[in-house]
Amino acid sequence: MTRILVIEDDAAILTGLTDNLKAEGYEVSTATDGESGYELLQREAPDLVILDLMLPKMSGLEVCRRAREAGMTTPILMLTARGEETDRVFGLDLGADDYVTKPFSVRELMARIRAILRRGQPQIPPVDRVSFGDVTVDFCSYEAHRGRNEIAMTRKEFGLLRHLVSRPGEVVTRNQLLDEVWEYGSYPTTRTVDNHIASLRSKLETDPASPRHLVTVHGVGYKWVP
Repeated sequence: MTRILVIEDDAAILTGLTDNLKAEGYEVSTATDGESGYELLQREAPDLVILDLMLPKMSGLEVCRRAREAGMTTPILMLTARGEETDRVFGLDLGADDYVTKPFSVRELMARIRAILRRGQPQIPPVDRVSFGDVTVDFCSYEAHRGRNEIAMTRKEFGLLRHLVSRPGEVVTRNQLLDEVWEYGSYPTTRTVDNHIASLRSKLETDPASPRHLVTVHGVGYKWVP
């Protein structure tokens, strides 16, 4: 299980973060000051640190500096106030991986966490072309055909299909699709994914009501079956 260390002295923010992270399936450790947070970072070697800048005993910037000087490569996501632009830049220069400004959207924070954690994973090369039945889709030229007839598809539909086709048989969650295809800056909802899948099925599947290729994994997401 992915372990996240949260170093935050505001009790309400700490509780909210802990509850939301656990709901997402992460194991969570917490600290309310910089010194104890740095000790936990050394001792537990978490997969990611959520680090507030303004902390008692040792600032978040100092925690970040010491961690990087000690050779720790643990990803660090900083929490900053709106007026702390100089500190944000300094923190990134010290080796922080990203930052979120308070007050923040929980959806944005979770998306940034998933994005940071993915950076350490092997990248899957995208598929350039796929054919199934009488359908051919070229992701480089953004062209799709059923036999000789062109199929009209949006760029998002091409992107969504390409992401799934590049991972045949792998279940991809709605949140993963939102992060990869829409990216967290646009803040769509998981219903957006469902609507696009329904549209793709209507255009590509022989029987959209009983899809053979764009398959739903109930309660999780979708997968591509060649």
